[in-house]
Amino acid sequence: MTPQGLQLPAPTPPFTGAIMPNAVDSTSAWPPMTMPPGNAPNVLLILTDDVGFAAPSTFGGVIPTPTLDRVAQAGLRYTQFHTTALCSPTRAALLTGRNHHQVGFGNVSELATGYPGYNSIIPPETATIGRILQQIGYGTAWFGKNHNTPAWEANPVGPFTNWPIGLGFDYFYGFVGGDTSQWQPGNLFRNTTPIHPYVGAAPGSWNLMTAMADDAIAHIRTRTELDPNRPWFIHFAPGATHAPHHPTQEWVQRIEAMNLFNDGWERVRERIFENQRRLGVIPANAQLPPWPDFLPRWDSLSEAQKRLVIRQVNVYAAYLAYADAEIGRVVAEVDRLGLTDNTLIIYISGDNGSSAEGSLNGTPNEVMYFNGVAMTAEQQMPFIPVWGTDRTYNHMAVPWTWAFGTPYRWTKQVASHFGGTRNGMAISWPARITDRGGIRNQFHHVIDIVPTILDLIGMPQPNVVNGIAQRPMDGVSMAYTFARENANAPSTRRTQYFEILGNRAIYHDGWIASTTPASPPWVGLTAPLPSDVMHGYRWELYDTTADPAQARDLAAEQPERLRMMQDLFIMEATRNQVFPLNNSGAAMVAQRPGPAAGRRQFVYTGPSCCTQANAAPNILNRSFRITAEIEVPQGGANGMLVTQGGRFAGWGFYLREGRPVFTMNLLGAEYVKWDGQQALPPGSHTLVFDFVLTPQGPIPFGHGGTGTLSVNGQQVARRSLPHTTPITFAWDETFDVGMDMGTPVDDRDYQVPFNFTGRIGRITFDMGETTLTPEVMIRFLNEMQARGRDVERPAPGVAPGTAPARRN
Repeated sequence: MTPQGLQLPAPTPPFTGAIMPNAVDSTSAWPPMTMPPGNAPNVLLILTDDVGFAAPSTFGGVIPTPTLDRVAQAGLRYTQFHTTALCSPTRAALLTGRNHHQVGFGNVSELATGYPGYNSIIPPETATIGRILQQIGYGTAWFGKNHNTPAWEANPVGPFTNWPIGLGFDYFYGFVGGDTSQWQPGNLFRNTTPIHPYVGAAPGSWNLMTAMADDAIAHIRTRTELDPNRPWFIHFAPGATHAPHHPTQEWVQRIEAMNLFNDGWERVRERIFENQRRLGVIPANAQLPPWPDFLPRWDSLSEAQKRLVIRQVNVYAAYLAYADAEIGRVVAEVDRLGLTDNTLIIYISGDNGSSAEGSLNGTPNEVMYFNGVAMTAEQQMPFIPVWGTDRTYNHMAVPWTWAFGTPYRWTKQVASHFGGTRNGMAISWPARITDRGGIRNQFHHVIDIVPTILDLIGMPQPNVVNGIAQRPMDGVSMAYTFARENANAPSTRRTQYFEILGNRAIYHDGWIASTTPASPPWVGLTAPLPSDVMHGYRWELYDTTADPAQARDLAAEQPERLRMMQDLFIMEATRNQVFPLNNSGAAMVAQRPGPAAGRRQFVYTGPSCCTQANAAPNILNRSFRITAEIEVPQGGANGMLVTQGGRFAGWGFYLREGRPVFTMNLLGAEYVKWDGQQALPPGSHTLVFDFVLTPQGPIPFGHGGTGTLSVNGQQVARRSLPHTTPITFAWDETFDVGMDMGTPVDDRDYQVPFNFTGRIGRITFDMGETTLTPEVMIRFLNEMQARGRDVERPAPGVAPGTAPARRN
């Protein structure tokens, strides 16, 4: 039975047999199996991460992406396809066919606030494509990044309504959150169970990119062998090329041997532009905007600086090439199983523009960026040999990011300009698309993917799913572009709004009105931004037909058109739950629901792992006390009592060589320890770590304080420190009790999993009041705005542009 599709799931049809008093006189009839329409295609929906329009070879880039090339050559290449400029919003829009504010994702899930457009909850009125296809008979699976589960539900006990398996996917293998280490992903799950397949593997021998391709290949093969008549829908979403850039050493060596970047970012950008013209993936009248004055020129760098940033970009390029090759293995399995002809492949190259979250110099530890700390190029030099290995959580310098957006300006986070929102896409379906290698220039958006899939399958957009009336989809089908004779047909998407963090734009019939970014994304948390988000931004106006790269601002020449476009933005924003606009970093500390909300005490009575930050006690910016009641067996004990974070920022309370130790890892650059000095004898012990925060100065976060370690009521270590981690620990690492998964907080002390060999009776957290409330943060940011501060802000006690020195 193929459902009509307007109401899902389909109601049970009438019994078609005959029931008599005796079974011998009766006729049995099974309920029909729900199946999609005949010849419905398999669907492989690929979405990579943070890839600029101009990074892959398919769209003029210098980085080889033969799998994306192959999909484009077998089908169509789309040159005016758009995302939202940020991870979670694009993914929510992609999977629902609705604008991102309509489905609660006006921002990334970690910055959720309590407004309908920003609460990070996909409502049941906007069912995902996974749910729809599942209920018409498809097998559904999701591999890779899941950045659409509310942060407070990202824990091993759920609820799981907003996890992939609760959103219509039969199977999930991937990580929960914005990014993860590809070498030691601490937030990796199979369905809803935390898994740690890297434990015990030799360094560099296990990588998530290959592991998820392996898992997807096995899944496709098994599904095809067991149920060959049922089509499948697979969402394959690697972490590449979001930081950290973690390719295998083999791929780094391949890319380094190609010498792609040795003549610098301006020349690479010019070469990309020449390639784009030759391939026809930019309009013939496109002009390359001048290199911006606020980015360094290649010739201004020292030879040492050039060596560093070339290493950074080679590792990034290797990551993109490696990811494309692993995607190629998945596509090759589809070939091997004879499924290619009737498989619809949609390969979207990036969920937003290339990322500028690595600072002007790059960084070996992205966690620094989100804590307002920058390292100079000179301080990064020692990391060159290990760049991209598990010893770095690395990101590249912003000028490379800018080059990978060619010919467009700006980057990820900037929704007002195509450098943040335009991404390459290729679609193939041999049974349907005959214009092999064709190029399509119609203006489309990520919300158009779900309507396209449903159109190609032959199913309507449902009105009711699980008894709940559905909001109409905002997207339109792109299927009209497939036929060769429609190659130049007018776009059916005439209007589209964009908004992220106050940066916004409105497109209509070839014109786009865009706000001028008030501050570049790489400035970070304390960037000076207008406090009046609605009226404090300057607007620009572009005719994209004559000026595809948004290079010539016509706002002064056509004020009436600009006003019309601004009014249109307000209409679209009102309809799509965009208000209230918010550009404030205070969202980082907004109060959210969940198991940790409002709690001042947390109690743990045995080992547990893999609780993410929003469901765990938060020791940042407050006084706190941890009391551990433990039993040490004969022969002594070692291992982790409780920890959060890991190699790149975090803390741990553990026994090392039998001695109690509390370690604060301040962004991987400073390690502060309280060491009990003597091993604990067998028996019961009460260990207490008591930290008293000392608020001081105008900055409301990262204050120092005094920590005291006590054993059985006797003080054994006490020390003060001038500052602590300001905003966040390493987010891909979890809160663990009785073990440590992911990476160690100090590699010199132990290696994971470091299971505690004694017995935990009770571990109690008693939490003081936080000094960093949303109100305090807003007041601080307003003061910064009034002062006109526009530099990256380091952690308290650290000079601007530097990292703290190591201290033990």
